[in-house]
Amino acid sequence: MLRKLYGSIVFLMLFTSASAQNCTLDIGGKNNEAIKTIFQLNEEQISTMEALQGELEVQTKDIEGQIEKLLAEHPQSSEEDLIKLAEKYKVLQQQLVQAAYDSDKKLLSLFNSKQYERYLRLCNEAIRIPIKVIPKNYEIPEGEE
Repeated sequence: MLRKLYGSIVFLMLFTSASAQNCTLDIGGKNNEAIKTIFQLNEEQISTMEALQGELEVQTKDIEGQIEKLLAEHPQSSEEDLIKLAEKYKVLQQQLVQAAYDSDKKLLSLFNSKQYERYLRLCNEAIRIPIKVIPKNYEIPEGEE
């Protein structure tokens, strides 16, 4: 009994990490309208965001399928099995986080300097680490200056 409890505790400890939180947009989430409004996205940015959402959804479903398969098929009868399971699960979880991060970074790279400054202010207020990108310079058509 004590051995199973110990194994479970080790298993759970491997899932947690004490790293600083990145400042993400979460384009794969349910706040897409808020992102459009807060950052006043233009048509190109909205189009890109929608494409990135689709790509992220496909990646996420694939990784979640791998997680389900891992949990269903991996041996869990010993402490060593649980530790190996936790390590494999942690890799897949990190892949989910990385896919979301990469999607956010791609969208942020299309932000102009004012949009990116707003993002940095919001990250600072939330005490989060911003994703570093170089804002895009949009050319203003003649006569609109």
